[in-house]
Amino acid sequence: MANQKKKTKKSQLPFRLNILFFIVFILFSVLIIQLGVVQILNGQEFQDEIDRTIEDTTKIPVPRGKIYDRDHNVIVDNKPMYSITYTPAKGVQAQDRLDVAEELAKYITMLEEDEDAREKQLKAITDRDRREYWYLKHEEEARDRLSQEEAAEMETSDQYQAILDRITDEEISGFSEKQLEVIMIKKELDKAPYLTPHIVKNENVTIEEYARVAEHMNTLPGVNATTDWDREYPYDYTLKSFVGTITSQEEGILADKKDYYMTRGYSSNDRVGRSGLEDQYEEILRGRKEQLLYTTNKDGKVVDSKVVVEGKRGKDLVLTIDMAFQKKVDQIVKEELEAAVRKQPYENRTLDDALAVVLHPKTGELLAVSGQRYDREKGEAVDVGIRTVIDQHLPGSSIKGATVLAGLDSGVITPGQVFVDKPIRIQGDPKPRSSWKDLGPVNDIGALKMSSNVYMFNIAMRMLGDYNHQYGDKIDVSNWDAFQDIRNYFWQFGLGTKTGIDLPYEATGLVGSSKKSGYLLNQAIGQHDTYTTMQLAQYVATIANDGYRVRPHFLKEVREPISQDGELGPIYETVDTDVLNKVEMDDSYIDRVQEGFRRAFQERPGTGYSYWGNKPYKPAGKTGTAENRKYIEKEERVVDTINLALVGYAPYDDPEVAFALNVPNLGDDNESKINHSIGTRIMDAYFDMKEGKLSEDDSSSESDD
Repeated sequence: MANQKKKTKKSQLPFRLNILFFIVFILFSVLIIQLGVVQILNGQEFQDEIDRTIEDTTKIPVPRGKIYDRDHNVIVDNKPMYSITYTPAKGVQAQDRLDVAEELAKYITMLEEDEDAREKQLKAITDRDRREYWYLKHEEEARDRLSQEEAAEMETSDQYQAILDRITDEEISGFSEKQLEVIMIKKELDKAPYLTPHIVKNENVTIEEYARVAEHMNTLPGVNATTDWDREYPYDYTLKSFVGTITSQEEGILADKKDYYMTRGYSSNDRVGRSGLEDQYEEILRGRKEQLLYTTNKDGKVVDSKVVVEGKRGKDLVLTIDMAFQKKVDQIVKEELEAAVRKQPYENRTLDDALAVVLHPKTGELLAVSGQRYDREKGEAVDVGIRTVIDQHLPGSSIKGATVLAGLDSGVITPGQVFVDKPIRIQGDPKPRSSWKDLGPVNDIGALKMSSNVYMFNIAMRMLGDYNHQYGDKIDVSNWDAFQDIRNYFWQFGLGTKTGIDLPYEATGLVGSSKKSGYLLNQAIGQHDTYTTMQLAQYVATIANDGYRVRPHFLKEVREPISQDGELGPIYETVDTDVLNKVEMDDSYIDRVQEGFRRAFQERPGTGYSYWGNKPYKPAGKTGTAENRKYIEKEERVVDTINLALVGYAPYDDPEVAFALNVPNLGDDNESKINHSIGTRIMDAYFDMKEGKLSEDDSSSESDD
């Protein structure tokens, strides 16, 4: 029996061992399979994790679109210039940037040769800049100046500041110019956002500097020698105040528009339009940036880059301006202004500006816009064209067309109604009100032809409710809304409201604050509210265009960019005529004003006949003289002056050109006819240009006086 039990135990032992071995075999098999899965199926994934990389996209600026005149002459171009840029990789530290700065300083010069500019650059290096440089050059020594006990009680930023404070003034003095240049370069490197090219130097980069940097880029991580662009103006200052400017790379996006641009894919150091058409059409001119995909490894080193979006320069603008005509208008306004200033006694020289706008009345296309200001230090006039849309002046009688239309449409006068032009007096006035002379019986057309103030006073008094005014009476006021009523009529012509011109800003004129009845009489003859020259141009164009007010504009069309120099691409967009409103009144009333304007220029004794009566292009228009007062700040005194205005168009039966002029603060020279001198010369030049007779070299200052 005992032997049988021993045999049973011996037989069970191998069986259990076999089960154990089998389990071990299964476990090893599972392990091997798992290792195989890891190695074969997931091996690349884990290897990628070991060698993990990060892909980032950066955007490279492209040249802006060009700007042309209507004849496709380049007004604004792009001038290529050498540029040194820095694109930091991820994880770059201050010491790394200092190393790059020291190496780069071997190949480029940051300090200007001009002594004043050089001094300004050196002053821009702050005390902190010097301390930070010394700290990086003596980091271990600097850290030893802060004990462990002190450091333990401070935040990291406070520790750093405490160390900088313990660097002595002697230690940061005596730096060589080369060391100062290193500091200047590092300051630029510090501005560079991660994987975004930042310009270190793009002004006065010589071809030698460009070549040296390009040759040593393997020792300059992140640095590149590339080409940047700057704006170039073949016509110098002609139209410059309207074309505008762009920001510098150092300025980047303007602070007040940062949020706007950043949400539209801009970088903080992108150059953008600062003013004028560069600002107005920024989205068109900016182009499409080239996009580069950078691949970096776990150490932040760039291991690959490729273009994922091709760059495309901005679209081109074609303007309505004819630059040959623009230059001629500038020349005329400049010559006439300088001649008028020199005629004034030196102690009474109040004249500063002469402003002119020329446009097509049916389309709103601006043909020439000129502003000249006499610079007394230089002894000559300089360009201030933008003042045609931002400066407002009393227009005088030039707006009487709007007054007559207000009277006709409101029903206070009827077509052909006659008033006797003789002085009137309102109780409380210091003196009678009159026209430039007693004109006798005049109707609405004659009142425009001979510029009757008294006719306009009668319209104003009737709008106030006084239909039977007698000399010396008070005005019987029953309609205090008359101020707003007459302004509502004026607004329909663009007087006192925005013209809609395609610029970032335009003034709308100044509304007189007083509502005294006498001031409405002043308003009726252009002696109360003020307007810009552009508003006057839109007003007279609306009359010429049978009551249709069109938006004045510089942009004619947008063109796609192409690579060939000197060629324009296909049309992307064309600017159509934009009718803002139709004057709400009987067309026959506008016909009467047009006839009054024609007679003012074409028939005796029209106020403009002696200057315009013999012109073959059949002009029509209205003169304007306003009494004004000017404060001379330097002398702390107020002087009486006059403003001269002039509006017109031609030919009167089929207008193709309209103009407005303003010559404010003409002293007390009531004999000056500078407005007619400028106006006739401009219109002569326009029709000479049309017939191919205009010469850019014609510098004659003779007028038709």
